[in-house]
Amino acid sequence: MATMTMIQAIRSALDVALGRDENVVVFGEDVGYFGGVFRCTEGLQAKYGKTRVFDSPITEGGIVGTAIGMAAYGLRPVAEIQFADYVYPGYDQIVSGAARIRYRSAGDFTSPLTLRMPCGGGIYGGQTHSQSPEAIFTHVCGLRTVMPSNPYDAKGLLIAAIECDDPVIFLEPKRLYNGPFDGHHERPVVSWKGDPHAEVPEGHYTVPLDSAAVFRPGRDLTVLTYGTMVWVSACAAEETGIDAEIIDLRGLWPMDLDTVVASVKRTGRCVVVHEATRTSGFGAELVALVQEHCFWHLEAPIERVTGWDTPYPHAQEWQYFPGPDRVGAAYRRTMEA
Repeated sequence: MATMTMIQAIRSALDVALGRDENVVVFGEDVGYFGGVFRCTEGLQAKYGKTRVFDSPITEGGIVGTAIGMAAYGLRPVAEIQFADYVYPGYDQIVSGAARIRYRSAGDFTSPLTLRMPCGGGIYGGQTHSQSPEAIFTHVCGLRTVMPSNPYDAKGLLIAAIECDDPVIFLEPKRLYNGPFDGHHERPVVSWKGDPHAEVPEGHYTVPLDSAAVFRPGRDLTVLTYGTMVWVSACAAEETGIDAEIIDLRGLWPMDLDTVVASVKRTGRCVVVHEATRTSGFGAELVALVQEHCFWHLEAPIERVTGWDTPYPHAQEWQYFPGPDRVGAAYRRTMEA
């Protein structure tokens, strides 16, 4: 086992995939010689050459379209969108091409591609470098959408995504790249060193794409969350003294509904937490699923803690970001209902 940051775990996953399968290629803006804006691909071009790890022009539609063509003809491309905020010019290609090609070709073609993209706020990135667009992908049949919360899961999920024959949207919470974050921005930055989730095997392993994890066992209520909010939700549990069971979804869609239902039925209370905007966010789907499958077991209304229905504000970052105080308040409301 090695201790890795999420950046190092992602780089290790790409290294393993490139070494195991000559059909894997990695490309995107600045991912080659420069090693990516966050250095997730650092050193890979030097190791595997310019035909397997290379830079693309600044064209998200071109990046996605090229990846779809590569995948249709037998390669396994791993394309990076430099920030999730930039993916929108490639969205038509993702929906109309990658997600539908298996259906439209009656199974003659598949699209085994992985689209990596850093997402989320907490880095003072403002409106164009802080968005969480997961809901626009979970809405599309034919796509898998994944978001890890720690280095171990990041590596195992990314290798599983690359080996999957479906197109996978792989969202990376950039606030977690170098350490866990509990939402207390006023405190010193914490590294991954010493955290058990940073103990990562150096070789090949996978984490199933549609598997949730019980991040923190508890008896009082169930928290359904993912990405950075896993750590914020855990902090809120410690600060309120409420024994919250925190489910890290990991795979957003398809999702591990059995784990979700089992936990909510046991606790009888549920809080949904995500960083993305509230209206039509993925949390709304989670609330609907809990209501459908757990109604007779609920002891209180389901609570939802999210970002606001505004662009991500640079000057009011921590008013927008769902911190432990807002999450903890939802815990208390649920317990007092």
